[in-house]
Amino acid sequence: MTTDTVGGVWTFTLELAQQLSKVGIEVVMAALGRAPNPQQISDAERVPDLCVLHSDFKLEWMEEPWSDVEQSGRWLLHLEREYRPDIVHLNSFGHGDLPWSAPVILTAHSCVLSWWAAVKKEPAPDAWNRYRSAVTRSLNAVNLVTSPTAAIASTLAENYGFPRSLCVVIPNGRARNQFHPGPKEPFVLSAGRLWDEAKNLAAVARVAATLPWPVYAAGEVEHPNGGTAQFDGVRMLGRLSPSELAEWYSRTAIFALPARYEPFGLSALEAGLSGCALVLGDIPSLREVWGDAALFVPPDDQKALAAAIRSLIDDSDSREEMSRRSYARALTFDPADTAKLYSTAYDSAASVRNVQCVS
Repeated sequence: MTTDTVGGVWTFTLELAQQLSKVGIEVVMAALGRAPNPQQISDAERVPDLCVLHSDFKLEWMEEPWSDVEQSGRWLLHLEREYRPDIVHLNSFGHGDLPWSAPVILTAHSCVLSWWAAVKKEPAPDAWNRYRSAVTRSLNAVNLVTSPTAAIASTLAENYGFPRSLCVVIPNGRARNQFHPGPKEPFVLSAGRLWDEAKNLAAVARVAATLPWPVYAAGEVEHPNGGTAQFDGVRMLGRLSPSELAEWYSRTAIFALPARYEPFGLSALEAGLSGCALVLGDIPSLREVWGDAALFVPPDDQKALAAAIRSLIDDSDSREEMSRRSYARALTFDPADTAKLYSTAYDSAASVRNVQCVS
């Protein structure tokens, strides 16, 4: 299984490996993007039967990545020869068309072209044509493609011509025992990759001064390609450990994520498991995940964002009702169910490979 140490894919793969270990599936995880930090290494060491192999190869969405993608491809093929896995599970697009021996599943967590359209409001420029070609080849080379939401599956069809009907939707999950609703305090929290324009946490910062409650932001500020995100008006918490972030969630009354682009939203799920009232960007994926369990605002409408947050601040009954809804909805995204669906997908991919070999 490949993983991306930069974003939520890391959390997804650790959670999945944890659940797969309970049904007797051992995971060898190849880390890409950059070397895992000490906290990530510590988190991985707590997962039974998980072997994590480190690298600092760039991923295909990073700046000038292609030499690294080629080198990491050779590394991954070497690992396949060494470990002889029953299944290869890719969590990025750079290596789907390698000459794998085992059946291959590719999980499409997000992509640059759909990110660009949502964030920049225009098609990705020609500089991303090589990326487009690489993703297209990978999608068509693997045995099975999955995605965490139908919304992301649809973007694969729009951007790469990959048939929506061939993408299996498997929602993400988070273990409820890592989070707990605690006594709520009067503040607003945002969390995520603060450098990522898609999360749109800058919008929360811009309305913070108009709110009667303080606003906190947790997450990494340094972009992998360089540069640092800075926000005025919010109290920056920096990158927190999972246990530290869980403690903040437990105390948070309102969690705000007015995302322009969010394939699933693990931070919102963690906040929901902690009983936070949710104010989220009104985009298809978040609507799909949360239904009536969140307040939705147009991502670029700061007046609507401020009004939604103030409505929850001013009405404790409404806030408590939305807290109950988010918690109940979050409980439906059980990581054990995710692992069962992936186990079935692995069997399906193996069956496809066997049929191809026979034919």
